Amino acid sequence: MSTSPSDDQLVAAIAEITGTRVTDRLRLRAALTHASARKGDAADYQRLEFLGDRVLGLAVAEMIFADYPQAPEGELSLRLNALVNAETLAEIADEAGMPDLIRTSGEVRARSSRNQVNLRSDVMEAVIAVLYLEGGMAAARAFIQRYWGPRSKLATAARRDAKTALQEWAHQAHGATPTYAVDNRSGPDHDPVFTVSVAVGRLAPAVAEGRSKREAEQAAAAALLKREKAWKG
Repeated sequence: MSTSPSDDQLVAAIAEITGTRVTDRLRLRAALTHASARKGDAADYQRLEFLGDRVLGLAVAEMIFADYPQAPEGELSLRLNALVNAETLAEIADEAGMPDLIRTSGEVRARSSRNQVNLRSDVMEAVIAVLYLEGGMAAARAFIQRYWGPRSKLATAARRDAKTALQEWAHQAHGATPTYAVDNRSGPDHDPVFTVSVAVGRLAPAVAEGRSKREAEQAAAAALLKREKAWKG
């Protein structure tokens, strides 16, 4: 939307996307507001994002636990990680048409594509929290099943994450365990950037950035594997 949508428009749009008509309009507005667009003592999505992350994790864990009764814990963990990472959440936000509903400053919208992925991912988690607070796990599960269910059936959902792949490769190729270090943390509290390096034996470290320590570690692990031509995803 070219202008900030009204509360009525937000309620209608989210109802169409999620199947739940939200009654707490202030909460819904907060879920779709980045800190850069917050006015006065109005809330933004950060607290809701915290709750939504846990609700999503539980719902997806339940889903894959039921769908893959023979899968070992390791495979379940890989599927979970692939389904709840920032890229997947941002893709679903785009698919659902959620980005046009987000309130943020022009400065934030002009940031890198990586930051935009994180923004859409955070808002998705905040909206899930709103669904949970509005209608309990039933409302949250219905939405999550609609968008995450088909993805959970894909073979790519079980691909190895970079840290796991690096650890396996490091043990086999070098008899060593990867070591990670946080080299720097910058940016405001609501939008931090972590710089992490990872080393294996005597190999030169690989360095990468991410919005969380875990994300930066994954990126650094992938960078080292790609450099050594050992990353297959």
